[in-house]
Amino acid sequence: MSVTQKRVEEALERLALPDGGTLISRDMIRALTLEGGTAADGQTKVSFVIEAPSPAIAQHMEPLRRAAQAAVSALDGVGSVSVALTAHGPAAAPVGAGAATAAAAPSLKIGGHPKPQAGPIKPKGVSRILAVASGKGGVGKSTVSANLAVALARQGRRVGLLDADIYGPSQPRMMGVSGSPNSPDGTVIEPLKAHGVTLMSIGLMVPEDKAVVWRGPMLMGALQQMLGQVNWGELDVLIVDLPPGTGDVQLTLCTKSELSGAIVVSTPQDVALIDARKALDMFRTLKTPVLGLIENMSFFTCPDCGGEHHIFGHGGVASEAKALGLPLLGALPIDLGTRLAGDAGTPVAAGEGAVSEAYAQIAKGLVAGGMA
Repeated sequence: MSVTQKRVEEALERLALPDGGTLISRDMIRALTLEGGTAADGQTKVSFVIEAPSPAIAQHMEPLRRAAQAAVSALDGVGSVSVALTAHGPAAAPVGAGAATAAAAPSLKIGGHPKPQAGPIKPKGVSRILAVASGKGGVGKSTVSANLAVALARQGRRVGLLDADIYGPSQPRMMGVSGSPNSPDGTVIEPLKAHGVTLMSIGLMVPEDKAVVWRGPMLMGALQQMLGQVNWGELDVLIVDLPPGTGDVQLTLCTKSELSGAIVVSTPQDVALIDARKALDMFRTLKTPVLGLIENMSFFTCPDCGGEHHIFGHGGVASEAKALGLPLLGALPIDLGTRLAGDAGTPVAAGEGAVSEAYAQIAKGLVAGGMA
């Protein structure tokens, strides 16, 4: 039988902790890797880290570390096992340590398993939470989210932008921010600000070229933290840039937060509308109101002749909105300036011109309708 991550986790699940739970249920396993298994002997090298809640607890966990190593070593196909023991958070300062040592910045961990909730999350001071969603990738949802947030801020609204696209966070680049958010106490996260918008993204917590390789529970835990542990301050509206599709993040947001409504972005062509309908059906199933649709890449205006070309078709989103009895919030062009502005970290809505005005009109409609 081949060695798999599931088999290793099942072996560790059988080790009970003195105060209840297991290494798996308490989310204490990190960096689990399997190497080999294809050589002549077919033996697999397994390595992982046990992360204790504190250095004090870690001092008493050496017997458990040895037990975990023995449990995994006993699996058929395992050749060697390396288990390290570490602790979350800084060690306690020794008596008489200087002020600089005692004031060391606390550790902040993002992406643990979700914690039990007494009720739906609504960050203190946030009036409305609006999700921007799409049925598929590549329709410009993140671009719309960033520019809509900036456009609302230019309307005088207090706006936050949560980049919930955990696997592909693009808002730090589009909003032109870098550096890690601060956490004075290791619990509350201080977000960054750009273009009048308060911003939080998992992309601010990991290097830009580093892949986030997480399973569903860790995604849900990260979203829970970014909603509930971030000091969002007083906001009229928090825009949540969702990942494409209908997966764990969408389900968590709709069921675990006080979501005011959703906006669905699509391009006009049939293949995009097929998936947009799935997103709409998801929100209907989860009883989340859809505030309207936005047609992105609706047309292209030739800079040479001034002619208008419908590269991805024409009117598909408008027809879908009419059929469903939903508002068409706006139609946005496919535009080179939008792409250049996003890559440069200054959303096109922060400037002047036809595209900026198109976003301004969508923002004005949301404000007038009491949705932002």
